[in-house]
Amino acid sequence: MANFPFQRLTAELSSLISSVPAGQQLPSEPELAKQLGVSRATLREAMRAFETQGLIRRRQGAGTFVVGKVPVMESGLEVLESLETMARRMNLSVAVGDLRIEKVFADQEIAGALDIPLATRMTRVRRVMQANGRPAAYLVDTLPESILRAEDLPESFGGSVLDFLLDRPNPPTGSRAAISAIGAAADVAKALEIQRGDVLLHFSSQLFNASGTVIDYSKTYFIPGYFNFHIVRRVGNGS
Repeated sequence: MANFPFQRLTAELSSLISSVPAGQQLPSEPELAKQLGVSRATLREAMRAFETQGLIRRRQGAGTFVVGKVPVMESGLEVLESLETMARRMNLSVAVGDLRIEKVFADQEIAGALDIPLATRMTRVRRVMQANGRPAAYLVDTLPESILRAEDLPESFGGSVLDFLLDRPNPPTGSRAAISAIGAAADVAKALEIQRGDVLLHFSSQLFNASGTVIDYSKTYFIPGYFNFHIVRRVGNGS
């Protein structure tokens, strides 16, 4: 690597990626590493930067593919809104894939997040949000059956638990979220058609109603490149 600066490697990769049509596959990692004269570990590190930008997509067992220019969903974090609402506001088309509605029991993590007893009967809603036919985010909502039963969701359910709850009595009024960058676990990677360990933006949220009761515990995994979140902050005076 001493004779092949990292900047030069990323420049050559950028040139290669821009020359390949969207949807086409790049050479395999061994072939590409040999072509560029670097180790597979170094190549993988450089490729991760382009994946984070949403320019390429690695698919487990299939290879690495070039992604065309994707629409970026932009939103401030001051107002809670669903991905569907965000997309409609920006005139973007999104769809729900791999929708799974399950009946589960609260484990230690869920019980702690919702302040409920262990083994409480729950409804879990899992789905993949797609933009331009490609996975962009993986969402998992877990709610007590006293708030939402699986049979409450209509056949026309569009994927947004938040929007559904807003149309019901005692709707949510706020949310508390922890935001982090994480490596994709195996089940999340499979749902998003990426490699295990790939970097994702992760929101772990509690949704509460006007009385302060937590009614939904959600986890959302965003593929970088599709989303641009920002926050407007006022300057404090120290008092």
